Amino acid sequence: MSRRSILTLACSAVLLSACGFQLRGQQDYAFKRLAVVGAPPEMLGRLQRVVEGGSDTVVVKAAEQPDAILSLTSASGMKTLSLNAQGVVQEYELDYSLGYSMVGADGTVLIPPSSISLNRALTYSDQFTLAKGIEAQTLFRDMQFDAVDQLMRRLAVVRSLHPAPSEALPGIAPRAPLPVPPL
Repeated sequence: MSRRSILTLACSAVLLSACGFQLRGQQDYAFKRLAVVGAPPEMLGRLQRVVEGGSDTVVVKAAEQPDAILSLTSASGMKTLSLNAQGVVQEYELDYSLGYSMVGADGTVLIPPSSISLNRALTYSDQFTLAKGIEAQTLFRDMQFDAVDQLMRRLAVVRSLHPAPSEALPGIAPRAPLPVPPL
């Protein structure tokens, strides 16, 4: 390696450490066997890869004696965000919501019912109907993956399978929706 490339590598390492960047690393969940109920197959696959790849926890079936049971519900929708002067849709807002709760094997509530809500704007044109449909599917899948990543960070908050009443986790309310942009 040349002297210049070594210097560039060292400078980039210093800049990355200064901005707070750090790898996700290994999670240490309080539960070692997790059952997931109600997740669509593609989300379950992503969830299983993230959990098992970043911790010593395994995802099992609900009948296989799990330490905790994660219940999921998801919903997606699309609504008009803006119209042009002729009244034709110019933008859509794509919404995705993931509801979740976690209970221990003995029925102890570890995470009360909470939700993760995401939205994205999608420009639209009648000329590119097929392409915009594929773009909408891609955005929904991206929001689903983003929701799984946020869910993993929220699962890391559970410190005990038998929390004391003072250690109970509060439900996390969804954030307020984005305001409609001015026309």
